[in-house]
Amino acid sequence: MDSRYEIKRMAGGGGSANASPALGAQSRRRKMPPRPADYKLQIIIIGSRGVGKTSLMERFTDDTFCEACKSTVGVDFKIKTVELRGKKIRLQIWDTAGQERFNSITSAYYRGAKGIVLVYDITKQETFDDLPKWMKMIDKYASEEAELLLVGNKLDCETDRIVTKQTAERFVARISGMRFCEASAKDNFNVEECFLKLVDDILAKMPLEIPSRDLSNSILSLQPEPDVPPELNPPRMRCC
Repeated sequence: MDSRYEIKRMAGGGGSANASPALGAQSRRRKMPPRPADYKLQIIIIGSRGVGKTSLMERFTDDTFCEACKSTVGVDFKIKTVELRGKKIRLQIWDTAGQERFNSITSAYYRGAKGIVLVYDITKQETFDDLPKWMKMIDKYASEEAELLLVGNKLDCETDRIVTKQTAERFVARISGMRFCEASAKDNFNVEECFLKLVDDILAKMPLEIPSRDLSNSILSLQPEPDVPPELNPPRMRCC
């Protein structure tokens, strides 16, 4: 008889009087627990209404794109786990509403963010003109240590471009530590690269080896969803 057939019968409990079906089932279910994250980081996405903040988040986290996404009301978030520099990083990515009436809600999420993605639409000048307003929000509410990334979205609409790449580069040159990239959530162009570069910049500021007892510290842990805006630091200026 084929030995493989005998093994199969024994695993089912019918091959030996001494075999325990419960024990066999338990051994089949036993799996190695997943490796815990080395870092847990919060990133927020901000920018004017309609620039594609939700589309960028969903493309990065779920590799999906919705042609007719509804405007975000207040805040929404997704979880994404990545590996960089030999470390496992769990990202909590917050998508914020672009309308001013939600500013009192969304401002509470700036403080715990280790990275901030500021988005504009390359086909709409007004979304680029709003960038100084968003920089004032960053200066007022965010940590000075937060890494900044400016993203010109909707590169798939190149023929309708209004804001040139050179114009955006001049804006970024005036802001200390800000990176810049252009992307298309629709075509899935440069989206993952932008987010991973931001995460890499955050990791560059963190210690490579973390004692296990320190993993619960706030610098590494996901921030709980705030009910009200936390006590805020005094404003400090990054932008003109």
